[in-house]
Amino acid sequence: MVMNVAIGGLGAIGLALARALDQGVPGLRLIAVSAKDRVKAAANVAGFRDVPRVVDLADLAAADIVVEAAPAAVFEQIALPAIDAGRIFVPSSVGQLLPRMHLIARAAAAGARIVVPTGALLGLDAVRAAAEGDVSSVTIETRKPPGGLVGAPYLEANSIDVLAVREATVIFEGNAFDAAAGFPANVNVAAALALAGIGPQRTTVRIWADPGVDRNIHTIRVESAAARLTMTVENVPSEANPKTGKLTPLSVLACLRGLTSTLKVGS
Repeated sequence: MVMNVAIGGLGAIGLALARALDQGVPGLRLIAVSAKDRVKAAANVAGFRDVPRVVDLADLAAADIVVEAAPAAVFEQIALPAIDAGRIFVPSSVGQLLPRMHLIARAAAAGARIVVPTGALLGLDAVRAAAEGDVSSVTIETRKPPGGLVGAPYLEANSIDVLAVREATVIFEGNAFDAAAGFPANVNVAAALALAGIGPQRTTVRIWADPGVDRNIHTIRVESAAARLTMTVENVPSEANPKTGKLTPLSVLACLRGLTSTLKVGS
């Protein structure tokens, strides 16, 4: 059985994923893509072995699996048609789910599934396992080069010039819900952690602007009755978009493989 895939967004994540699918993934076929610049999108996929259609966002829901890899502003334009059509919805912008938890009930009513990729979250399976028992605290510290944080609503609302930072500086500390609102392009790892663990209100997020690093570094600490977890991942930023990492499209690809593969190991 082959499942059809559609991708909303052809930026650093979506285009890399589209190219990988076009190279051939057993059980999956890319049939449609969507992007703000349809002419550019058509040019990007023109050389594919199996050229997908360039469609409107709502029309992505014709596929069995709909991947969201677009700016936060159009998240619902991709999510709602896919969910209402009973599709498998795979969001790259996981942080956009936190203020929209009603989508889970909507998916259940429509027979849809929302499948969150692991992304750069090392040890997600261990966090999920720990959350089956008692967990006292979950904390994530994210360090990014200042340029990877530019444009975040929290920085603009608080008149913070992140490019003026000359040493490692904490620019945000709060829960995952507030982090997702203030840094929608930067905290997908924190959002996935919150969903896997004890929820966005109880998950503490600390964001550093650090001119001394050239990678997106996430350190996760979980205190639970079953185990104490400490995990660090250093994700290389994408050249196309420093707000995301090179691992992200690979994570989505691995997630999609897991939907059709005979052997599935972990999440």
